[in-house]
Amino acid sequence: MKTLVLGIGNLLLGDEGVGVHAAHALMASDCPEGVTVLEVGTAILDALPALETADRVIILDAIKADGTPGSIYRIPLNGCQQKTSIASMHGFDIFSVIALTGRKEKLDGVILGVEPSYMGWSMELSPQVKAALPALLDAVRSEVGSSAAYTLHPLLMGR
Repeated sequence: MKTLVLGIGNLLLGDEGVGVHAAHALMASDCPEGVTVLEVGTAILDALPALETADRVIILDAIKADGTPGSIYRIPLNGCQQKTSIASMHGFDIFSVIALTGRKEKLDGVILGVEPSYMGWSMELSPQVKAALPALLDAVRSEVGSSAAYTLHPLLMGR
C-alpha cells in the first residue's frame, strides 16, 4: 500500500504552518517503505502527481476547532464536508485536487490536525503546538502502522 503524507499550511503564519513543520520532521527521519512525505505548504496542486498513485493519504494541518491549543484531531477524509465550487485558483482544497486525478475509486485517508494557538505573522510555532509535534508524529506512525521511530529534527525543536 502506498501512503502519502502531506504537510500543508502556511509557514509564515505561526501555527498555521504546523503541517509543514511536521512534514520536515518526518522527512528528516527514516520513513517506512511505501510511505512518501511531501511538504506542499499552500501549493496543494503540487501534490497532484503523488495523489494519482497513492492508495492512502494522511494530511497534516492546523484545525481550528475551538479546543485547547496543541490538541490533535483525527478526521476521516470521507467525513469532511466538500466544497461545491472553486472561487479562484487559490480556492483549491484537497478534494478538488483529488478530483483532478481522475480517480474512479475513493481515496482512503485521514486528516491529522493540531489546534492552533497563534496564527499571525511568525515562522515559529507557539509553545503549545511545538510541544504537540511529538504526539502528531506518533499519530502519523500509528496511521501507517509502523514501528519506525520518527524523531524531531533539532532545528525544529529550537535546540
